[in-house]
Amino acid sequence: MHVRPVGELDLETVPVVESHLRQLKTSGFKQLTLDLRGLCFLDSTGLRMILEWDALSRADGFSFNLIAGAPTVQRLFELTRTGERLNFVDATPARGAA
Repeated sequence: MHVRPVGELDLETVPVVESHLRQLKTSGFKQLTLDLRGLCFLDSTGLRMILEWDALSRADGFSFNLIAGAPTVQRLFELTRTGERLNFVDATPARGAA
């Protein structure tokens, strides 16, 4: 299941995105993907939420993936060296996939 926030992922919007992720997990989805392509800004609050969901997925045994965003968004992962430990996946589905 994909969650694709648009605009900014920051102190104001993190609770909304986190609520969507929590609802999906509670509904029983075992694969959650946070699609960052719609973002123009990601702050430390958004990064912290992503790191917390990554840690939760490892502890609870569900899959939490990211689709890379714009270079300005990805820059935060580079600066903090957190991109190396997160699971970024290809945004294009495999041929023949529905």
